[in-house]
Amino acid sequence: METKVSSASKEVIISIDRPTVLIGERINPTGRKKLTGALKAGDLDIVKKDAVAQAKAGADIIDVNVNAPGVDDIVLLPKAIEAVMKAVDAPVCIDSPNPDALEAALKVYKGKPLVNSVSGETHSLKRVLPLIKEYGAAVVGLVQDDDGIPKNADRRVAIAHKIIEAAEKAGVPREDVVIDVLTFAIGAEAASGKDVLEAIRRIREELGVNMTMGASNISFGMPDRAIINNAWVTAVIAAGATALIVDAAKVRPSVLATDLILGRDRFARRFIEDHRKRQQAEG
Repeated sequence: METKVSSASKEVIISIDRPTVLIGERINPTGRKKLTGALKAGDLDIVKKDAVAQAKAGADIIDVNVNAPGVDDIVLLPKAIEAVMKAVDAPVCIDSPNPDALEAALKVYKGKPLVNSVSGETHSLKRVLPLIKEYGAAVVGLVQDDDGIPKNADRRVAIAHKIIEAAEKAGVPREDVVIDVLTFAIGAEAASGKDVLEAIRRIREELGVNMTMGASNISFGMPDRAIINNAWVTAVIAAGATALIVDAAKVRPSVLATDLILGRDRFARRFIEDHRKRQQAEG
């Protein structure tokens, strides 16, 4: 199953048979005071610089989130999307919890974006899925419903089924839905990793759709987060995740190594090319 997203000049295909797609997570004001301040002032210089840096680091898609206190995202999100489109040729993931901001951004986007996100909550399904259908976008489906975020594999799988059923009923094909299985911090939920891996395997088997997640969530609150994150991306890719929301500069070598081992890098070309670039950068 292929999920296709594009900019005006570049297409990215998410599929279990292709190399893992990296969605750059850096344009997000959460925990970033300097970016938050700039967004409040309407200054998009950091947004543009982050987009360029992430594309250079190997991000295939650039996530753009301007949601912060004091920011009118209905006004600023489409401006940020336009700034990123001018800065890089990578497709964009339009990221906002506000459907009105999503629609404003969809109106200016050139290509087929990924939208983050719709959930299994009734109000979200009713409001967001018609936008995805109208603008011909692809969408991230969060396995969260009116009862909250699930803490076991069974509910994750059940909500994934609910989202796919609602999407197809709304005229959105399942290949345009990328399920986010939602990972808890392992320090707070000891079974989170095991449950997520089980959910990924079952969703892959039962629905066949592509899957994503914020890969660094697993290590929140733990020491040596980079070690945990790199181990985690290997595990989830092997289980069936096909697109990861990450800081590409930090995890791309591990992702490329995993793709190589899983037979998704013919003649090891991508791995060797990245190795040579890192050697050159190190001097």
